[in-house]
Amino acid sequence: MRKVKIFVGTLTLLLGVVSLAYVSEKKENPSKEAELLNQGVVYMESEEAGGPEIVYAKPVRGVLFSHKYHAKELGLSCESCHSGIFEMQALKSQENPDFNMEALYKGKYCGACHNGQSAFASNTKCANCHIGVKGMKEYIKKLAVSEKKK
Repeated sequence: MRKVKIFVGTLTLLLGVVSLAYVSEKKENPSKEAELLNQGVVYMESEEAGGPEIVYAKPVRGVLFSHKYHAKELGLSCESCHSGIFEMQALKSQENPDFNMEALYKGKYCGACHNGQSAFASNTKCANCHIGVKGMKEYIKKLAVSEKKK
């Protein structure tokens, strides 16, 4: 009977510690998540990817630019975009007042290529880039995992 009480007591203590750790982690993550949802996410999958995955938060949350797709799969050079279309600093473009779909339709930013001739038009295939808050949260999780590995 004594062994059962010790076992139950130890198990209860262990569950309490695990629960406390879980609750503490949950309290920290929402503020970091909220910050990233408002600022945007820059997630570097690997050096071989050709640059980070960028998830813009402005003017709408959850718009993905994949360096991996554009640089590695399509073979575009950095200069293809960074010679006047985009600045080298990730997320910098979203601070510009004209960083919106109207500007894309006029050939700025992504619209320089996504014009229906070089690549699909920016007014088609919306879900290719607009991954939304749910998709953005997936990148936030990936970022958190990669930061824990460091």
